[in-house]
Amino acid sequence: MGMITRKLRQRWQHWINRRVPRGDSQTFSQKNIFILPTGAGVVFGVLLLIMLITGINYQNSLIYLLTFILGALFVGAMHQTHRNLSGLTLALVQPGEGEAGDDVPFRFRITAGKDSGLAIALSVVDSKLEGVHVPAGQALDVILPIPSAHRGYLRPDKVRIETRFPFGLLKAWSWLRPSSAGIAYPRPLVAPEVISQVDDGSEARSSAPVAGQDNADLRPWREGDLSQRVMWKRFARSGQMVVADWEGEQGSPHWLDFNAFPGADTELRLSYLAWLVADRLQKGAKFGLNLPGEVIEPDTGPIHTDRCLRALAVWGEKPPREQDALPFGTRKTVDGATAGGSV
Repeated sequence: MGMITRKLRQRWQHWINRRVPRGDSQTFSQKNIFILPTGAGVVFGVLLLIMLITGINYQNSLIYLLTFILGALFVGAMHQTHRNLSGLTLALVQPGEGEAGDDVPFRFRITAGKDSGLAIALSVVDSKLEGVHVPAGQALDVILPIPSAHRGYLRPDKVRIETRFPFGLLKAWSWLRPSSAGIAYPRPLVAPEVISQVDDGSEARSSAPVAGQDNADLRPWREGDLSQRVMWKRFARSGQMVVADWEGEQGSPHWLDFNAFPGADTELRLSYLAWLVADRLQKGAKFGLNLPGEVIEPDTGPIHTDRCLRALAVWGEKPPREQDALPFGTRKTVDGATAGGSV
């Protein structure tokens, strides 16, 4: 029984995909608009049937008249409900960006044809926008929050557009199947104090000295300072334990290094780096980002920060395709393995 149900669902999905091809814009017509009675519409139809049987049984002209009037009202509501979507165009204008675990705002544009779009609702799983009205011949931009669970590319498989106007007796609906994807950044986690292993900005070495150490501010050693910061040569000469203070203004640019968190798994490292990127932006500090296979040179400002966050979000992933898109973000590496193990 389960196999039969699965095959029926696959056939239904294949039929839907042919009628609603993937794309960032969809115009709705008789070909791709679906209409069915709502629960209230089913009850209304049953009552009409009961009234008709009663009228036939008692040969009562008034019951006939009322039945036919309400039936005509039902047919008129069917046409009006269909017209609310007919000729309407739904387009994805701007895929959203945000932190994993939050709702990411996607901007859509609804353009009405010769008829107005009344009481339009857009929805995905766990998110819905209702009460949208678009006058005939005009366009309206709306924001639909898309839930995200993991960092990476975020693309809803289907965005449902629906109307139940007037009376709520019938519902007409269709879908937009976007091809563009938004971005879900790693969720920031407060990072431990570590030393980057980047030497010259173009490669990482596990045994590389701290770049710019000669120009760093020096201060006496305090409990809790990392041993990598201790100036051991100076200690050997003078017996004074001093450390290089990287918070000083004369320090070399900070490098945020993927390899600087031994023992942490991939997603945790990316979350640490996301927090460090936001921290450097708040302080106005110059920083670069070193990821396996990708290096972003030191710079400052919001544009540089956005570039680094996007690099963290999509590192090790491929843009979603039709056959492997995940509705709430992807976490697949380039070779198809899950990006969650230790590096």
